Amino acid sequence: MATEAKDIVARPRGSSDPVEMDLPIEGMTCAACATRIERKLAKEPGVQDSVVNYATEAAHVEFDAAAIPTKSVVDAIRAAGYDVRKETLQLGDLSNGSKSLLSEIESLPGVISVTSGSEGIDVEIVASDVVRRAVESIAGIEQSMSARHAEHGVLSVEPINRLKRKLILAVILSIPVVIISMSHGLLDFPGSRWLLLVLSAPVVFWAGSDFFTGAWTAAKHRATDMNTLVALGAGSAYVFSAIATVAPSVVSTSAAMPDIYFEAAAVIVTLILVGRYLEARAKGKTGQAIQALISLQPETATVVMEDGTEHEVPVDHVDVNSNLLIRPGEAIPLDARIVSGTSSIDESMLTGEPIPIDKNVGDEVFGGTINTSGAIVVNVVRAQADSTLQKIVETVQRAQSSKAPIQRIADRVAGIFVPIVIVIASIAAVVWYMIGPDPVLTNAMVRFVTVLIISCPCALGLATPTAIMVGTGRAARKGVLIAEGSALETGASIDTIVLDKTGTITVGKPTVTSVTTADGQSAEVLVRLAASVEMYSEHPIARAIVDYAEAAGLARLKAQDFKASAGFGVTATVDSNIVRVGRKTFASNGIINSDAWPTIQGEAAGETLVYVSSGGKPVGVLALHDVARSTSIEAISRLRTRDRRVIMVTGDNEEAGRNIARKVGIDEVFAGVTPQGKADAIADLRLKSGLVAMVGDGINDAPALAAADVGIAIGDGTDIAVKASDVTLMRNDLNAAADFLDISAATMATIKQNLFFAFIYNIVLIPVAAGVLFPAYGLLLSPILASAAMALSSVSVVGNSLRLRSA
Repeated sequence: MATEAKDIVARPRGSSDPVEMDLPIEGMTCAACATRIERKLAKEPGVQDSVVNYATEAAHVEFDAAAIPTKSVVDAIRAAGYDVRKETLQLGDLSNGSKSLLSEIESLPGVISVTSGSEGIDVEIVASDVVRRAVESIAGIEQSMSARHAEHGVLSVEPINRLKRKLILAVILSIPVVIISMSHGLLDFPGSRWLLLVLSAPVVFWAGSDFFTGAWTAAKHRATDMNTLVALGAGSAYVFSAIATVAPSVVSTSAAMPDIYFEAAAVIVTLILVGRYLEARAKGKTGQAIQALISLQPETATVVMEDGTEHEVPVDHVDVNSNLLIRPGEAIPLDARIVSGTSSIDESMLTGEPIPIDKNVGDEVFGGTINTSGAIVVNVVRAQADSTLQKIVETVQRAQSSKAPIQRIADRVAGIFVPIVIVIASIAAVVWYMIGPDPVLTNAMVRFVTVLIISCPCALGLATPTAIMVGTGRAARKGVLIAEGSALETGASIDTIVLDKTGTITVGKPTVTSVTTADGQSAEVLVRLAASVEMYSEHPIARAIVDYAEAAGLARLKAQDFKASAGFGVTATVDSNIVRVGRKTFASNGIINSDAWPTIQGEAAGETLVYVSSGGKPVGVLALHDVARSTSIEAISRLRTRDRRVIMVTGDNEEAGRNIARKVGIDEVFAGVTPQGKADAIADLRLKSGLVAMVGDGINDAPALAAADVGIAIGDGTDIAVKASDVTLMRNDLNAAADFLDISAATMATIKQNLFFAFIYNIVLIPVAAGVLFPAYGLLLSPILASAAMALSSVSVVGNSLRLRSA
């Protein structure tokens, strides 16, 4: 995830905390390029980790800003033969600003240089909305709305357009080359060979210039990549044909004119450009989920001033606590709370829930959602950089930039692939020259070129990241946020699913059903004491008790020294007495005998019991009842598919847990479990039952979420639960968990198909290109067919990944 603007401001160079940043990379052509950049960055002192993704054309780098400035990170990438997309901010005349201000800007992670230009201060930065906002914030200037979509994994349009222009020229010039060459002498005329030489030269050396410059750059760094194969293949075909045209005696001792392969050189370049163009467009489609999320936020907002007047301003200029008018049908610009009016809000684009949700005064609404009915006035609670939509975009971007463990196989192969292919091509050429039929030199050259051209490391490099990009994007549209690509891989193989009860299987809004007092105590005192302490807790049971007291008109007492013991209960001091609210053992605290508590019938009926003591004496017991979500039965049925084991775990009593479990179709229940006990249960299940996923929503669940192979947090759960999870469900529905597992399975199936195709393609066709079938069957593969196959291989892998969008 890219470092947030507020984090960059808070952590200038000199801070000991590591900085995480996404750098847009230019010049990568295959997976070997990504591997080379990672190796180069790994050698830089201060760089703690880096993941370079060929599909997203980005590097996620974690580095110590105190040890290495951004410029050195960028220079390291340049030294590897690539570049980082940059932009220059013109801040105008800051002559009145202090030197410390300029120094502060220069020290920001993401800032490459600060120089004085003709019109003021120029700041060169990594092309990033985050860095731009940080610089503009420190400089105290209005934030720019230009290029607000430059980040977030959206691939630049200009390289695609440049590729398109080269492709058009290559096609126009290659057509006459192919027609003349394939006429079998019908279109031969004096000077035809020279015409082919002239027509094919711009195709090979201008349209295909990137192949040669890329190969030369790699060679300078003692490396090889996809460009090396194409440059050697097309270059060899052209140079051989040029020599055969200019000085035919050099390549042939017979009187007949030697064969020429200008059409092969031109068509090789043209077809590979076609493949790259289609691949670039398809890669752009894999990032459409990010683009769709970004487009949800409107660019302007209607601010309601204190005097009641309305002004339309850019969203970037809206401050926290501003009041905004949202008319029916308009998108809500930022996270806010309704201060006037009621409406139904369509949150489907964030949560995947298709039914609009009724919202009243005091309810929170989220940026990017749609106001479907009444006009409302809202008060902004979070700035754009901290909004829920921004967090979702950053989470999806981080997942798309990450690498699943299965990708390591492809990366290792891609790292050695090109040198191996060059060796195979050279051996094939030598064998054909030594024992092949005449003309031996021509045949050796053709086999050399064909092996180089048909080999495709690109398909290997694209197999995993494109599927991860599409899979995480589809999950986001269904309200499922995946933090890391590894979660998708693990999710596809989950054996056991552990579900928390309260707020996960149930609605999470229990109600008080009975109040039973101890001897000498009153119901009013019992409820007031419990509510006075529970008002500081986030647990659904605590909210239910507080709501019950308010409905009864009971004023709360002043409570001090509040403490929460996760999974057990809460304590506070009220009227100089320590009040304990929670489990029976917790409230008793080892000094109240069990028979001192009143007899309760609720436990037999499956209700949750909350015990209250004050000053070491029992006060009474509250019984609460919660109901299962209407979607839980269907969701749990879906979770059981693929022979998965589903278990409920709860801190509640045995009967309360089993009562809910019976209603939703769960057979196994772990009841009365503490937070650490949940984590221990997860660890035990991992040893005995394979891979385990945990679904929960509260502080009590955080240890278990962290202990599971995949932790899945309900979106409206506590921050602690969400931070401890690998997956966040944006809607309160276990069907979202089932969606995640289904998408994981589909994504992994696609990755395996892609890798199988990529490996089989190379394993089968490289030997065919070398001519192994010629002795037995007389079959040979032409360089033109080889280049077509190479181009189609990458496109087919990306196309297969795109099927996930509708899976």
